[in-house]
Amino acid sequence: MTYQDTLNWMFSQLPMYQRQGKTAFKKDLSNTIKLAHHLNNPENKFNSIHVAGTNGKGSTSHMVASVLQEAGYKVGLYTSPHLKDFRERIKINGQEVSKQFVIGFIKRNRAFFETSKLSFFEMTVGMAFDYFAKQKVDIAVVEVGLGGRLDSTNIINPEVSVITNIGLDHTQFLGDTLELIAYEKGGIIKPNIPVVVGETQEETAYVFRNLAKKKDSKIVFADKIVKEDYESDLVGTYQSKNIKTTVQTIKTLQASGYKITEQHLKFGLLNVIKNTGLLGRWQVLNQSPKVVCDTGHNREGLTYVMQQLLNETFKVLHIVFGVVSDKDLESIVDLLPEEAIYYFCKPNIPRGLNANKLKQSFTKYNLNGEAYNSVNEAYEKAFKNAGKDDFIFIGGSTFVVAEII
Repeated sequence: MTYQDTLNWMFSQLPMYQRQGKTAFKKDLSNTIKLAHHLNNPENKFNSIHVAGTNGKGSTSHMVASVLQEAGYKVGLYTSPHLKDFRERIKINGQEVSKQFVIGFIKRNRAFFETSKLSFFEMTVGMAFDYFAKQKVDIAVVEVGLGGRLDSTNIINPEVSVITNIGLDHTQFLGDTLELIAYEKGGIIKPNIPVVVGETQEETAYVFRNLAKKKDSKIVFADKIVKEDYESDLVGTYQSKNIKTTVQTIKTLQASGYKITEQHLKFGLLNVIKNTGLLGRWQVLNQSPKVVCDTGHNREGLTYVMQQLLNETFKVLHIVFGVVSDKDLESIVDLLPEEAIYYFCKPNIPRGLNANKLKQSFTKYNLNGEAYNSVNEAYEKAFKNAGKDDFIFIGGSTFVVAEII
């Protein structure tokens, strides 16, 4: 099998949340535990950091990895979803896993995957852990895929558990209140393992404190402790919260004996993109007109992105926007500016919402524009219409951004 053949098999044979939605969600970790045993428990062969949260967990994971790289550690990084290539999910010191490893891993284990009916995500987590173990990483930063308690990554015993924040997202799986979602995300808290919570929220702080108390785990809230201001090459103003979470996570690792200096911390935060290859976080694609894309897609994420957008100076705002079909549009429409020209589009996945349906829904809220057959067609039209002093924003879904980058 070629690399593309391997990916085609992975995507077509196995349920995957990003493309299919609820059918890919598993009710327990039994499959992952079975897979780990089949692979000789690679998760026990490297140190790790576990990162959960509604927003910011991807940026925080990349920031932490970058700082550890600056400190000279061999750092694994597991994140999801990918934007352009599956291999973005599994990196060591910013270098993607090789195509040959992906092909070989599937070839060696395909019969087991088929017999066990593993999900795409379970299989990918197994691949990452197997790769990190074989490459003998010093430490791996592991981002939760969905939730925490029942997520396939939740078989690791990390050096520190990190929870960025809590918002109403994936409510069909995690619950429809912040408290319920916090309980699911807090499922990554392990006995006697320190916990860093990035953002103190009145509705959820007590949930995390109670979970930590039951596990005899020391818990700290980064926004209450970190007072210094650090800069990062991730330029969105919303990254200030993720920076504080990262700083406190690094301080926790220092207390555990990791040799990380203040210079490592500063340089790591300033070189996230170079060190880890992070894409799609307030990424500037063009200057005149200014074109920016961002993967923020739930209410909390879009709140930060729209605040950043309104700080920009421009004559006319053009917004290329698409979402997935299970998106609760009413939860985000009030965040979007009426004074903009919209270019509605459908991301090229089965879960993508039809552009005409999106247009109909948004028109009711005075968000006006035209529907286009594809993300690229919408962007090309926006770029053609925009003057040099205009601003084009591309977002609404990770999958929309992926098609543009």
